[in-house]
Amino acid sequence: MLKLSTKGRYGVRLMLDLALNYNKGPVPLHDVCKRQGISEKYLWQLINPLKNAGLVRSTRGAHGGYVLAKPARQISLKDIMEVLEGSMCLVDCTVNPSMCKRSPACVSREVWKEVSLKMLNVLESFTLEQMVEKQNMRFKVLNYSI
Repeated sequence: MLKLSTKGRYGVRLMLDLALNYNKGPVPLHDVCKRQGISEKYLWQLINPLKNAGLVRSTRGAHGGYVLAKPARQISLKDIMEVLEGSMCLVDCTVNPSMCKRSPACVSREVWKEVSLKMLNVLESFTLEQMVEKQNMRFKVLNYSI
């Protein structure tokens, strides 16, 4: 079964949390930990690659923490997943056909290539802004707040 790693799933939760709190100033990681039920140690492993990729900015000091480096509408799930998961291709030969001598005649390779492309298109079509809207609607329906 094809599954996303914990790294990718938790990274999306981290970024969604930052997006939900976008206009409230820097968000300390321990606050995200409490809300998301993710250990702070694990979040530290996620925040640095996101910061290095220009998706998150940090602020030091007593009121420090993390904020999105760009508006939520400019950050797609594809952006997040590629930073945390690496290449999103299902099979390596789809991006590097020379690695397999069967590539020129392989019908399966074409199928995996198309599946990978569709998956990337779906991930690219969802922004953090859209996820915030969906989350806020769900909060409203459930009469829940963060």
